[in-house]
Amino acid sequence: MPQRNFLQYLTVTAKGLAMGAADVVPGVSGGTIAFISGIYEELIETINNIDLGFFKIWKKEGFTQAWKHYNLSFLVALFSGVFISIISLAKLITWLLDVYPIMVWSFFFGLVIASIVYVAKQINNWRLAVIVALVIASILSYLITIADPVGSPGSTWFLFFAGFIAIIAMILPGISGAFILLLLGAYTTVIGIVTQLTEGITTFNSSLFLGAFGKLLIFALGAIIGLKVFSKALNWMFKHHKNLILAVLTGFMVGALNKIWPWKEVLQYRMNHVGEQIPFIERSILPQNYESNPQILYAIIFAVIGFLTIFLLERIAVNKVTVKNESE
Repeated sequence: MPQRNFLQYLTVTAKGLAMGAADVVPGVSGGTIAFISGIYEELIETINNIDLGFFKIWKKEGFTQAWKHYNLSFLVALFSGVFISIISLAKLITWLLDVYPIMVWSFFFGLVIASIVYVAKQINNWRLAVIVALVIASILSYLITIADPVGSPGSTWFLFFAGFIAIIAMILPGISGAFILLLLGAYTTVIGIVTQLTEGITTFNSSLFLGAFGKLLIFALGAIIGLKVFSKALNWMFKHHKNLILAVLTGFMVGALNKIWPWKEVLQYRMNHVGEQIPFIERSILPQNYESNPQILYAIIFAVIGFLTIFLLERIAVNKVTVKNESE
C-alpha cells in the first residue's frame, strides 16, 4: 500500500468529504466518487485485507507496524471525511432538495451521465458477456427505481440490516446507499438519527445525543460487517473479471438515471420524522407535464455543471497518473 505524507492524507480526507456528500443524496454513489478520484481499488483491497492478523503483528512488531501494514491511516483519513460530510451536509442537502429540487437533481443527473461515460471507458473488451451484463444490470437497476418503498423500520434488527445493505451500495460505483435506504423505508429514519446526533452535540443535550448515538452504532455495526463481507467478493471480481464488473456498474448507473430525473409527479406522500408531508412514491414525467415551472434552462445549466465536475475530476486523475509515470 502507498505511504503518504500529511498533505496527501488531507487529500484523502477531502475525497472522503466528497464521498459522504454523494452518499447523502439518493441516486448518487460515494463509490463513484471513490472510483473517479482513483482510490476505489485501494479502498476495497484495504478493507478486504483487514483480519485478526492485526493483533498478531501488533504483538510481534508493535502497534505502529501493524497500523502501517493494514493501511489504517488511509481508512481513518477517508472515513473521517465521509463522517464529517454526512454530519454537516445532511440538513443542507435535504434543504436544497426541498427548495431547489430541479436544479439539484439536474446537477446530479449530469454527474451520473459523466460517471457512466467514465466507467464505461474503462472497459477494454466489449465481448458478448460484458454487453449482456450491462443490459441486465440496467434493467435490474431501473426496476429498483420504480419499486415501491417498504415500510419504515421499527426495530433494532432492521437498522442493522439497513446498514448492512446500504454500505454495500455505498461502495459500489453507480449504486446509491441513500437510495437503497429509501427503498427500505429507512432513509428518513437514518437522516433523522444523524440530525438528532448533530443537534445533541450542538445543544449539549446528552440524552438526545446518546439516544441517536446508540441507534447510529447499530446501523454502523451492520455497515462494518456488510463492508467486510462484500469487499472480499468485490476485490476478487476486480482482480479476475474487471470488464464484467465494470459493465455491471455501468448498467446500474444507466438504470438509476430514472430515479434522479429532475421532473417528477408525486403519486403518494408520507410523514417524515418531524411530522411533515414529503413525497413517498413518484414517477418521472416530461418537463412539459410538470405541474410547476419546469426551469428547463436552469436544469440544462446545472446538468452541464454536474457533467463537467466529473470531467474535471477525471482530467485531474489522468494528470496525476501521467506525472507519476514520468517521475518514475
